[in-house]
Amino acid sequence: MTRRADFLRAARARRQPTPGFLLQARARAPGDGPDDAARVGFTCSKKLGNAVARNRAKRRLREIARLVMPGLARPGWDYVLVGRPGTTASRDFAQMQADLARALRQVHRPNAEGA
Repeated sequence: MTRRADFLRAARARRQPTPGFLLQARARAPGDGPDDAARVGFTCSKKLGNAVARNRAKRRLREIARLVMPGLARPGWDYVLVGRPGTTASRDFAQMQADLARALRQVHRPNAEGA
């Protein structure tokens, strides 16, 4: 995802907090982008620190998304991973992978809020 409007729509949809980051997810409407793939975006604000710290956090989020999402992400959905100050750059990598897998399962539960 690259357009601000896509990030804003995801921010108004389902949210699943984890210790290392916040996952925002939404099912795209027909005609709102390609229906055959899941799209992923990453956000790290200045609250995380300087540019070096933000880039480190984004690299970690990109890598856990690359490893976890192929098995759990759904086609036609947008996902945004939002970094958390103090934890995204320092949390154990294996725990962050487990957090993302758990968050994706929670977001896709049939009785999840915002459905």
